[in-house]
Amino acid sequence: MSRAARRRHARSREPRGHWRLLALTLPVVLVALVFEGWSNHEVDAAKSRIPCTRPVPGAVEKSGPVLRRISGADDVASSAMPARTVALTFDGGPDPVWTPRILDLLREHHAHATFFVYGAQAARHPDLIRRILAEGHEIGSNTYTGADLGSSSRVRTAMELTLTQKTLAGSAGIRTSLLRMPLTTQVDTLCGAEWTAAQRAAADGYVLVAADRPDRDPASGTVRQFSQTDLAYREAKDLLGNRHAKRFTTVTDALGMPLADTAVPTTERWQGKALIWATTAGHAFTHTMTWVLFALGALGVLRLLMLTVFARAHVRRLTRFRPGSPWLREVAAPVTVLVPAYNEEAGIESTVHSLLASTHPHLEVIVIDDGSTDGTADLATWINDPRVRVIRQPNSGKAAALNTGLAHASFDIVVMVDADTVFEPDALHRLIQPLAHPAIGAVSGNTKVGNRRGLLGRWQHLEYVFGFNLDRRMFEVLECMPTVPGAIGAFRRDALLGVGGVSEDTLAEDTDLTMALWRAGWRVVYEESAVAWTEVPTSLRQLWRQRYRWCYGTLQAMWKHRGAVLQVGTAGRFARRGLTYLMTFQVGLPLIAPVVDLFALYGALFSDPTQSLGIWLAFLIIQLLCAGYALRLDGEKLRSLWSMPFQLFVYRQLMYLVVIQSVFALLGGTRLKWHRMQRAGTAATEQLRQPVAARELSSR
Repeated sequence: MSRAARRRHARSREPRGHWRLLALTLPVVLVALVFEGWSNHEVDAAKSRIPCTRPVPGAVEKSGPVLRRISGADDVASSAMPARTVALTFDGGPDPVWTPRILDLLREHHAHATFFVYGAQAARHPDLIRRILAEGHEIGSNTYTGADLGSSSRVRTAMELTLTQKTLAGSAGIRTSLLRMPLTTQVDTLCGAEWTAAQRAAADGYVLVAADRPDRDPASGTVRQFSQTDLAYREAKDLLGNRHAKRFTTVTDALGMPLADTAVPTTERWQGKALIWATTAGHAFTHTMTWVLFALGALGVLRLLMLTVFARAHVRRLTRFRPGSPWLREVAAPVTVLVPAYNEEAGIESTVHSLLASTHPHLEVIVIDDGSTDGTADLATWINDPRVRVIRQPNSGKAAALNTGLAHASFDIVVMVDADTVFEPDALHRLIQPLAHPAIGAVSGNTKVGNRRGLLGRWQHLEYVFGFNLDRRMFEVLECMPTVPGAIGAFRRDALLGVGGVSEDTLAEDTDLTMALWRAGWRVVYEESAVAWTEVPTSLRQLWRQRYRWCYGTLQAMWKHRGAVLQVGTAGRFARRGLTYLMTFQVGLPLIAPVVDLFALYGALFSDPTQSLGIWLAFLIIQLLCAGYALRLDGEKLRSLWSMPFQLFVYRQLMYLVVIQSVFALLGGTRLKWHRMQRAGTAATEQLRQPVAARELSSR
């Protein structure tokens, strides 16, 4: 990268506002999910009554079903219905199916009723609350979620009652004085903890409404309790046809009490509206995310199947480019190897010596020292081999260093190598064999992780094998390879010159160059038997900086070459397949993945843990099988699979955050600086420890 380009990239600071946005959004989403789960009786719900520990107070047991005042166990003011008067009460709801049918039935019989509603349902169907009131019926509270108040804490009880009142205020501008305690039928069920909760509710000003026994004669006056179901509808219809009752009305009208529903101030009404909007948004979000989760799960499984199927297809196609293939002649042309280096004294000697040990007979190695401040250039110069040349230049960036080397290249085949990469002896020769086909302009080699002993190294090893290399097999079959990695890639020199060399427009010069070759009409393939060992970051900070640059540069390259989707032939096919795949699986999915993970956690904790865990385990098993297949294709041992479940919890989240940071930085106009990884020179370790891996791979 030239000095002007580096100044341009360093001009603005990295934005931090998106982290504040993410830190605000995720907790809000989590709170919304928890509230939605609580509203659905899935979180902290008291679903069953506590058995009675003491008998029902005598005054209550002998009282009527409407408890108008409770001052103590022996001071209860209650009422019963007058003769031939039936107070119709319907619990639960409002239900979008049965509440309208019940209202139609009541209108048909010129009757009125009291609807004891759940606040959570009222928030979802405020129009039904308004219709109930408009048709002359009465509203009572059945609490917010229908939880048993006898087994609820004081805080929970207060929330159940207050939220219901807020919802009624927002939906119809009223509050109600009537309460039916969930799981309570007749007054003789108000025992133990249930009686204590009834006393607290009465102290807050509620009139408690129970019910008479279902077999009580309507001629004697009764409070009848119905749910909102098909059976209850039929029972209510039969009762309305009973000639022994002369009035079917509300609780307060039957007893001559003041109206239960009273108007609320404007402030309380707007608070209720805000609660309804939040509830509606939370319900819509969870409903949408349910489908999104299934869709993304299907896409994930489809991607794994595609990778596996196309990887197998790639294995069958390899015979066309192998040495000695009857399809093509063997390529033995001389090769120029370009090694850009900046402060790479830890590994430069291992890299150059591995190249010089190549079985390919004719090559030159050009080390371009990009203004190193350590001994990189001297170490390369002291290598006593006439095939090695060292070019020194002021620090200008990797792209500029490669272009400098390209200008000094002597041969028509150019191989680009990172200065921390160690080649297998036959890798160079195998890498260039596909160039025998005149339509192929570039070849990607097989990059393996050298320093894989730690957990972070094992995770990256799995990513390289299961992610990068399996992806490359699929990309080749689909003819949409987006990147020839800087660690090991072969090019035709005239193809490079035809696209203007290595561009300095992006921070992912290898991806930018590969896409430019596709647009110029060249094909790009993958040669898995050409193995090179590379050094990966050993700390999360270094990994973050490396992947941030990769992702940011890839986004730049995708935007730069977006016009290729309108082209025809090879370029258009590459763009429509490759760019779509990248946008879907490497940009779109990671952007929403944190929210998806939160929703998956919500399902595991609050919905159906067994089902959620089963789905997760099934997906993990599929991934393990695909990863095992990828390891087998790469000639690797399966023992590293043990670290994969842990990778899903830590490593994957880090990669998601990298994409989020990169997208926000790009949209914010940030010019990212080049982040260089500190090298330890350990890339040669794995090559010495497992020298037969590439040969096993190439012999299949």
